[in-house]
Amino acid sequence: MPTTDSAATATQWYVFDGIAQTDTPALVVYADRVKENIQKALELVGDPERLRPHFKTSKCAAICSLFLQAGITRFKCATVAEAELLAMNGAPDVLLAYQPVGPKVERLLALVDKYPSTRFSCLVDHAVPAKAIAAAAVHLATTVGVYIDINPGMNRSGILPGGQAVDLYETCSHLKGLEVLGLHVYDGHITQFNLLERKAACDAAFAPIEQLRRDLVARGFALPAMISGGTPTLSIHAQYPDRECSPGTFIYWDAAYGDAFPDLPFAPAALVLTRVVSMPTPSSLTLDLGHKAIASENDLLHRFQLLNAPDALPIMHSEEHVVVRLSEGHGFAIGDVLFALPYHICPTVALHQQATVVEDGRLWGWWPTGARDRELTV
Repeated sequence: MPTTDSAATATQWYVFDGIAQTDTPALVVYADRVKENIQKALELVGDPERLRPHFKTSKCAAICSLFLQAGITRFKCATVAEAELLAMNGAPDVLLAYQPVGPKVERLLALVDKYPSTRFSCLVDHAVPAKAIAAAAVHLATTVGVYIDINPGMNRSGILPGGQAVDLYETCSHLKGLEVLGLHVYDGHITQFNLLERKAACDAAFAPIEQLRRDLVARGFALPAMISGGTPTLSIHAQYPDRECSPGTFIYWDAAYGDAFPDLPFAPAALVLTRVVSMPTPSSLTLDLGHKAIASENDLLHRFQLLNAPDALPIMHSEEHVVVRLSEGHGFAIGDVLFALPYHICPTVALHQQATVVEDGRLWGWWPTGARDRELTV
């Protein structure tokens, strides 16, 4: 169904009053749905202390504030800029879910010094960077928290569970300047569509990690805390009371996760608004939805879904345009608005300096994507 700038009275959830004032392409965030997604995540884990949301998806101070208002005090992020934005907005506990090397060590320590009200931590999976972080901390007469990054079979980062992981845990526990806080385990490779199959794969991957925890206890350590999983395995880890859960995409959701994980209760809360800028043939539309407006690392058919043109087939994509094919007589005209649900919301957000915010069906304002840059002040 075509949507024009005057169609604000339509019944679709994504149409809002203020479309005419919104230039395109524009990232649009629906605040009511964001709040609902936060509550759904809290319902799954049962306790705000068990939820450590990954800030990589929103990179937005207003989202940090919504988390804090919901009683969530623990956060995870991927960049130093994200960590700083969280601290700037009062986050008490921030994990940089990355092993800092090179200048990042100095930048992490600068955060520790600049924001004393926030407890910062990071990941380590090898003794060499652990010792470098420890030496930098000692030089500044401070302490940095570390989580030992465990590889559950994804093979992206982390040390395999077993004797070497026990040794690394022990080594770090004896390094002045470090405080070992527990284990971090990201299982992004566990993406089975069927929930029972996903749970079986998750439990199999975590069996040696639970054995590692027991081995550490036998070595004389307290049972290590464990930060576990992402969005796809959230409902699985939520069943284990001694695991912190760290989903990210849940906050905005996207087409890929909606297709892959229908068992999860989250709803799309962010779209990209786009307009028809040309009609080169009777059966095609050109939209201002190029590579620079929406994540495009997937194949052409898996970059977005047009909610009000579900039969549209992308046939060409370039920096500032996308061409889609429709049947002749589709009813769209130049200037009509379409609503694109990204397949991958996280990198899509990073393409936009700000989000247009909709609440109660009206244009409410704008939220800066404050941590899309690699550096803020340190």
